[in-house]
Amino acid sequence: MRRTALTAAIAAGIAGALVLTSCGSSADGNPGRVVYWDTSGPNEHPVFRRLAERCASAGGYQVAVEQVAFDQARNNYKNAAQAGRGPDVFRAEVAWVAELARNGLIADLSGTDLAGDAGEHLQVAAESTRHDGRTYAVPQVSDALALFYNRKKLADAGVEPPRTWDEVRAIAPKLGGAKALFLNNDGYYSLPFVYGEGGDLLDTRARKITVNGEKAVRGLRTAKELIEAGAATTALDRTNSYANMQAAFTSGETAMVINGSWAVPDYLRGDAFRADPGNLGIAPVPGPTAGAGSSPVGGHNYVVRQGSKARDAAVRFVQCMSGTESQVTVARELGLLPTRRSAYDNADVHAQPTVSAFVPVLRQAHARPWIPEGGQLFDPLSVSYADLLAGKKDARAAADNVARAYKEQIVPNYDQG
Repeated sequence: MRRTALTAAIAAGIAGALVLTSCGSSADGNPGRVVYWDTSGPNEHPVFRRLAERCASAGGYQVAVEQVAFDQARNNYKNAAQAGRGPDVFRAEVAWVAELARNGLIADLSGTDLAGDAGEHLQVAAESTRHDGRTYAVPQVSDALALFYNRKKLADAGVEPPRTWDEVRAIAPKLGGAKALFLNNDGYYSLPFVYGEGGDLLDTRARKITVNGEKAVRGLRTAKELIEAGAATTALDRTNSYANMQAAFTSGETAMVINGSWAVPDYLRGDAFRADPGNLGIAPVPGPTAGAGSSPVGGHNYVVRQGSKARDAAVRFVQCMSGTESQVTVARELGLLPTRRSAYDNADVHAQPTVSAFVPVLRQAHARPWIPEGGQLFDPLSVSYADLLAGKKDARAAADNVARAYKEQIVPNYDQG
């Protein structure tokens, strides 16, 4: 998941639960001790800690698990690794891998056993581990965006989960108008609209900026038209958008939202779903036509720090943490989406409600640009997308602003369409 999209909303709420390690405090040069920086949140960390300790016990080495606040993890890791310190294994967001590889901060795993079973992972997940034809990471979990809906609200209104944006407009009056759908105004959440129309942010093969192409603009225009038609609402600012969306949906005020599988534990604690978890429905995001919806692919990968004195133990640790047994545990207990095809054959995983609901979502998911600059693409997009939904810009102007920022600040060697 691109959790950088969420940090402004959740950092204050979970800061007390996270242990933020200081840069350079972890590497002690012990080849039999793996220091692992875990960037997962409070719902997930206990499970990953337990798995890490189990892997170390079975593998005959020690492990020190340090929980690191996600919004600070990337910079903390870069600062530590540049000084030859930091963790031996790091849980990196998929967009960070190419950047860290280009900067020489993570180990090339191409010659290890970790690269040998790349074909066992879902294709898009495997693609996120590579840079310049080499393998630098191993997939941990995948994720995507789906349509979450309040089953009772839709049933009481006599409507089905919408498959198209036109259907969203059609059913909105029966669901309270703008209370039908809350659109988070973060740029990552604009991607279902862009991808659904066949657009993209960049064409990395042609080295061309495409965020202001006609297909992408059409997708952005669709999002704005939902707001203008009174079929959806959004936040008044960017800082609180995610938190406002979560509060509106968990309270039962809003009937539908677009979010990832990571949000399920929070939803099930909300007033609208606590007493009846079955009230939480999950469906693929709508599209311009039925079946044409598409979500960005996110997730996390394991990387090994370049220069780690515990490299051999770190490789074995990653092998265990990313193995089928570990992925089955994570899917069964947390509802996170495995990257290994074999994990989906497990009966417990197949029966897990969140995982089974997201399987068709993953089939329609769209790869993000796996380039070193990939993590930088969303800040300009978020600013313009929020302006678009707030009515400050039309879709063409918003897209052109993003394209200009990409050309000037992020990928100056790309052609501007």
